[in-house]
Amino acid sequence: MARIAVIGAGTGAMAAAARLAVAGHRVTVYERSATYGGSVGRFARDGFSFDTGPALLHLPAVYRDLFVKTGKEPLEQCVTLTQVDPASRHVFADGTTVSLPNASRAGVVAALDEALGAGAGERWGAFLERAGDAWDRSRRPLLEEPLRPDWQVLGRDPYPAVRQRRLLRPARQAGTVAEIGAWELSDPRLAALLDGYALSYGLDPREAPTSAALVPYMQETFGSWYVTGGMRVLAEALYERCLARRVTFAFGAEVVRITEKDGRAAGVELADGTSVGADHVVLAAQPRPELVPGQELWQDGDVGPSGRPGSGAVPGRFVVLLSLRGAREPGAAHRTVVHGAGGAAERDAVFGGRTAERPTVTVLRPDDPSTRPDEAHEAVTLMATVAPHGPVDWTDTALRERFADTMTDVACAAVPGLRDRLIHSEVRTPAETAAETGAEGGSVPAPALAGAGGAWLHPGNRTRLPGLYLAGGWSHPGGGLAHAGMSGALVAGLVVEGDGFRGSR
Repeated sequence: MARIAVIGAGTGAMAAAARLAVAGHRVTVYERSATYGGSVGRFARDGFSFDTGPALLHLPAVYRDLFVKTGKEPLEQCVTLTQVDPASRHVFADGTTVSLPNASRAGVVAALDEALGAGAGERWGAFLERAGDAWDRSRRPLLEEPLRPDWQVLGRDPYPAVRQRRLLRPARQAGTVAEIGAWELSDPRLAALLDGYALSYGLDPREAPTSAALVPYMQETFGSWYVTGGMRVLAEALYERCLARRVTFAFGAEVVRITEKDGRAAGVELADGTSVGADHVVLAAQPRPELVPGQELWQDGDVGPSGRPGSGAVPGRFVVLLSLRGAREPGAAHRTVVHGAGGAAERDAVFGGRTAERPTVTVLRPDDPSTRPDEAHEAVTLMATVAPHGPVDWTDTALRERFADTMTDVACAAVPGLRDRLIHSEVRTPAETAAETGAEGGSVPAPALAGAGGAWLHPGNRTRLPGLYLAGGWSHPGGGLAHAGMSGALVAGLVVEGDGFRGSR
């Protein structure tokens, strides 16, 4: 039985902790805040409750596998999962709207043809076919295996871009998400649909490689799922599973240093001066050099936490929580995306350290009685991808109020009579994310992507310091609930099976 210290209590951390405890290890989780869940938070007021982080689950198989492997009760016995249908409704800048059914390729094609004109659905369907090819080519090394020593193979983009023939000029192929929209989808609304998927994960469509097509492919193929009571209920179930496996949690315990002895990780030092020994340490937070002074966790040729091309700034989320009087109208979509009118201007702002004049806003309206005091009220959440705290001062009260007001104006396209129904609102910005999770600037990590020479990969789960492993969104295979759960499985496999571990089969 080994002693294992896990730093952080997000979903990736708890996924690793539960699996390691089942394998017979003595696991202690050290969390700087007062609770578990990381970015999977909840805000409650006057009978209203809201998710403050991820609001939908994609690839639920990741958590089904976790619960099967760590106890007798399967996931569906611990939480209630419901497929959201339609998966999303979209309001485009020209006023066109379309509702996309959940996990139905044929249904999506038909809906797009009806809303955008004949041929639109066919073009989107053909794009998803190519995205499926990219998924088949990259799924295992990108998501299900530890990052390979020859990770450079993932530097090649797996998306089979269509060669665009041009009269008297060389043929061209899309190399970015934006170029797929312009050259393959051939409709500004389809391009906006694709850009919206990328932007929601903090990816700049102008720079993200075409392999980002995996994002809409995963959502439209495996579906979007809502956890009754909100995503925080999933974090609670995972926490309870950890407790059942005798994982120990220490809250309000900030780790300031990972100790080293004889050339390997030997424990952690807390802010109060306490030192705790461990045989293995799992860092499930954003890696910072000061945590391991004097140690080189990455060497030349490794994938390190060096940021991304372009500005290098990783965006965060601006969230507005609205308590409304009046019932949710029958048939209202759970998720509506109101696309911004100036896509290029919005991307310039988000990835250039400024606020957008008209952001793309995701409007979440769960049909869930537990989120509201009674049927005569409704809880609505607005989300937008924004520049991180630092380039933008998200503690500026006037700026916060002004941007929240802008988002509310945009959301009126999705919620009838929104302003007349408003009781109160709550604002959360990247400044709050930074304070609560410790992520620099309140940034939210994106999923790992193949292509672009490996620029969108994350550091591997094994570091150059023996005994120190990385889990969570800042490590392979990147951010998002499903990806964080995968990182926990990979770390547990590496600790239990050693260097011979090659991923789940």
